[in-house]
Amino acid sequence: MKKKILLLYTGGTIGMIKNQETGSLEPFPFHDIYTHLPMLNLLDAEIIFKELHPLIDSSDTNPAFWIRLAQEIHNHYAEMHGFVILHGTDTMAYTASALSFLLENLAKPVILTGSQLPLGVMRTDGRENILNSVEIAADYIGDQPRAPEVCIYFENALYRGNRTYKDNAEQFHAFTSSNYPKLAEVGVNVKYNENYIHRPGNQHLILHTEMDDNIAIMKLYPGITSNLISTIFQTPGLRAVIMESFGAGNAPTHQEFLALLKKYIDGGGIVVNVTQCKGGGSVELGKYGNSFHLANIGITSGADMTTEACVSKLMYLLGQGLTNEEVKKWIQIPLRGEMLSTLEVNELIS
Repeated sequence: MKKKILLLYTGGTIGMIKNQETGSLEPFPFHDIYTHLPMLNLLDAEIIFKELHPLIDSSDTNPAFWIRLAQEIHNHYAEMHGFVILHGTDTMAYTASALSFLLENLAKPVILTGSQLPLGVMRTDGRENILNSVEIAADYIGDQPRAPEVCIYFENALYRGNRTYKDNAEQFHAFTSSNYPKLAEVGVNVKYNENYIHRPGNQHLILHTEMDDNIAIMKLYPGITSNLISTIFQTPGLRAVIMESFGAGNAPTHQEFLALLKKYIDGGGIVVNVTQCKGGGSVELGKYGNSFHLANIGITSGADMTTEACVSKLMYLLGQGLTNEEVKKWIQIPLRGEMLSTLEVNELIS
């Protein structure tokens, strides 16, 4: 029996094809996808297509969009074997991260993909990305899927979604996962990195539909002014700030800066420290003298989370009605593989 795959189209570069009469790019008629991508007939999959209207550029994504997408997956979860989401690349990592938190106990593939060139362009990467995403989503051993988590597939590689970020707008290799290995690589064969794929238990899928977006990102830079920091902290309704720090979590040590952070935290705010280093690394408060003071005033470590994962995780945790202390606790604990556990750190080192 063919595996049933729900193909959700949300918008983005991939959904354009050239009109043979006018030569202009127009929205791709995905309802006729087998005509335009006949190779799909060779896959052991039955594709059910659905457009998520209104179609949007991925720059317009927000928590409401993420929740709606999670609801679509939940609504069709029982009848489908896997899901492929066609999404713009710019915020794909944010959406993948959000879905990983909103879909608790996920046990089926949810694969986001897109393209750098429209589907109607001769050299498009969209065809291969769709074909391979569907193939992986439908890949089962018995009744067990090979990649039962929220993933991003792009340019011959499958990544854990909440470990990924977009780092290139010019090359087909658009995404990177610096702190976690690829889940699979596609060449002549699909080679799965079995040791790093999450294997869920037999628990029922839980859909979460609450996120709190009262957060901010504060990127540190040499010369950042106290006025700017103070203005961010005075934002009405602000509940948490993600502080992108230097290196392994380092920040300025002058007293005015530390006093502003302490005042915000003592007043009920949360500050989570993540590193600006996109190529890999983790926040280790106290490793250097310039981060020692941060732990003392109540800064919370984001360990090796990407900013994208930290944004969606904070919104998710704040939306659950937790106390500040509970949010600080859970932001430091792996929930969906978004950060390394102590065991995984030791395994990667060895």
